[in-house]
Amino acid sequence: MNSIPQRLRASPDPPADTPVRRAVSAGDWGLLLIRLTFGLLMAGHGAQKLFGIFGGDGLTTTANNLAALDYRPGKVYAVIGGVSELLGGLGFAVGLFTPLAASALIGVMISAMATVTAAHGVWVTDGGLEYNLSIAVVALGVAATGPGKLALDHPFRWGRGGWPEAVLALLLGGIGAAVVLLL
Repeated sequence: MNSIPQRLRASPDPPADTPVRRAVSAGDWGLLLIRLTFGLLMAGHGAQKLFGIFGGDGLTTTANNLAALDYRPGKVYAVIGGVSELLGGLGFAVGLFTPLAASALIGVMISAMATVTAAHGVWVTDGGLEYNLSIAVVALGVAATGPGKLALDHPFRWGRGGWPEAVLALLLGGIGAAVVLLL
């Protein structure tokens, strides 16, 4: 009847109440690599501003630089930018509240482009917006696709990405940048 080779070839269907576990894909690992790279670099950039580590100037010098760009009081804006980069970067890296983390990075990058880099054109070699635009687009892209299965957000609805998450990240980042630029 059912010989052992026949039973080995035919894998039975799991019972209907058994949850299906999907394997982690190469895309999930790729998203983790992107999130870790951009997130940790942005967190480090924020730490440079706030604490002067990793070769950064620290809060006082960052505040003076921002005041020279008409961000007054410079210290308040240095803290806002540094905290946005630090916490947004860490959240982005681990995939926690990804749309909000992405919006923090997008907002800081929009502000940087509007006040400093856009006037110098596209290429970073000329002081242009290439770097800032790349970070903002990566953050928006991850908000749209979702952070992947290797993220703390994965069990939650917003951890799957989609149009609402992308729009939220872009809208909050844009509003945050607009508020900072208009004050």
